[in-house]
Amino acid sequence: MSTLRLGRREFPPGEYAIMAVVNRTPDSFYDKGRTYGFDAAMRAVDTAVAGGADIVDIGGVKAGPGDEVDAQEEIRRVADLVAAVRERHPGLVISVDTWRAEVGEVVAAAGADLLNDTWGGVDPGLAEVAARHGIGLVCAHAGRVTPRTRPHRIAYDDVVADVIAYTTELAERAVAAGVAREAILIDPAHDFGKNTFHSLEVSRRLDEMAATGWPVLVAVSNKDFVGETLGGLPVDQRHAGTIATLAVSALQGARVFRVHDAASARTALAEVTRLLPERR
Repeated sequence: MSTLRLGRREFPPGEYAIMAVVNRTPDSFYDKGRTYGFDAAMRAVDTAVAGGADIVDIGGVKAGPGDEVDAQEEIRRVADLVAAVRERHPGLVISVDTWRAEVGEVVAAAGADLLNDTWGGVDPGLAEVAARHGIGLVCAHAGRVTPRTRPHRIAYDDVVADVIAYTTELAERAVAAGVAREAILIDPAHDFGKNTFHSLEVSRRLDEMAATGWPVLVAVSNKDFVGETLGGLPVDQRHAGTIATLAVSALQGARVFRVHDAASARTALAEVTRLLPERR
C-alpha cells in the first residue's frame, strides 16, 4: 500500500481517514434538507471537523431520483460553500460529490482537493479536470447506470470481479489523463447499481479490492442495504449497522470512510486500530 495524498494531507498505510457528508440539497435521504441552507451547511462542516473529520464531501444533488438539478443549480449550491470552507479550514481536505466535469471545473477553482465521481465515469471529462487542477479523484462502480436512477433487476456474474475490473480501469484511465496516482481512490459504491445482495457480497469481499493496491473508500453510512439486512430498519435506526459495517470494512483494508457522523466513526475506527496487533 502507498501513501494517499489529498490537498495538504498525507494518509500513510495504516491510517484511516474520515470523510464527512455535507449535503446542500433540500431532499437528501438522510437529513431531509437540514443542511441545505448555507449557514446550516457551514455549521455541519464545523461540527464534522470538531468530530475528527479529515475530509468533507460536499454534495449538491440528491443521489436518488427526484427533482431535476442542472449543472448551474448544482454549482450555485456547492461552489460558494467550497470557497468558504477553504477559507475557514485551510488544512481540511475538501471533496465535492459530482459526476459533471462542468461542476468539477468550478469547484476545483474554488478550492476543492478531490472530485468524488460517485456515478463511475459517466463524464470522462471529470478526470481531465482533476488532472488539470492537480487534485484527486474517486473512481466508483455504479453498474454503468444513468445517474440518479435505480436499475431494475440488475445482475452480475460476479459483482466483486465487476467492481474491481471497472474501478481499476477507471483509475488507470485517470492516471493516463494526468491525475496523480497517489491521489486516486476506488469505491465499490454500495447500493449504486446494486441490490442488497450485491452490497453485502462486496462488503464480505472488500479485501479483494484492497489487494489491488488502490486506496479503497467505502460509503455505507445509513445505506438501504444496512437497513434491509437488519430487518427493514428506517434511516434513523441504521447507526449501529453502519458502525459494524465500517469496522468490517476497516479490518479488510478500507482506508477512507464516508459517513454522516464523523465523531462516532472516528471512535469506532480508533478501537479497530487498537484491536489490530500490528498497529499497537
